[in-house]
Amino acid sequence: MSYRLASWVAGTAVALSACASLQPVQTAQKMAGSPESSVRETFGAPTEVYKLADGTTRWIYSHQPLGYEVYAADFDGNGRLVNFRQMLTEKEIYEARPGVWTKRDVAERFGLPREPVQYYPLMKREAWSYRLYAAGYQPAHFSVYFDDQGVLDRTMIIVDSYGGDRRRR
Repeated sequence: MSYRLASWVAGTAVALSACASLQPVQTAQKMAGSPESSVRETFGAPTEVYKLADGTTRWIYSHQPLGYEVYAADFDGNGRLVNFRQMLTEKEIYEARPGVWTKRDVAERFGLPREPVQYYPLMKREAWSYRLYAAGYQPAHFSVYFDDQGVLDRTMIIVDSYGGDRRRR
C-alpha cells in the first residue's frame, strides 16, 4: 500500500471516529440494524451491559462524572442495533416511576452513578447523582433517591447556577 493511500485511510478513520464522538446519536441512527460488533468498532466498549426483561440487550456508554451524557444502545434478540439515544434528557427522566422502580431499573436506564453515592441518615435515603443539561443547555444535577429497600423514592433536578450557560461559550 502506498504512503499516500495509507495516510488517506488513517485520516478517514480519524475523521469517522471524530464524527462518532461528536455526534453519536446521528452516527448510530445511520447504523440501525448493524450487529453489535459494528457498534463496538464505532463507539468502543460499553461501560455497562444489561439484559432487559423484554429480551433486548442494552449497552450503556457513560460520559459521567465530568461529562453530561449517558447513551444507550439497544439490541434486539439477534444482536442488531434497534435504538441509540441520550438517556439524560428530561423526557427520559420523567419516565422514572417512584414507588415502582428499583436501583436496577435506574441503572438500566441511566447507568450506574459515577459520582460518589450519598446516604442521608435522617431521610434514610441513598442518593445517586448524574450531570445533565436541563432544558438542553443549563448544567444541572439529576438525583435519584432510594429507600432502604432499594426502591426509588423521588427524583430531583437541581440547576447548577455556577456551571454557566453553554450557549455563551
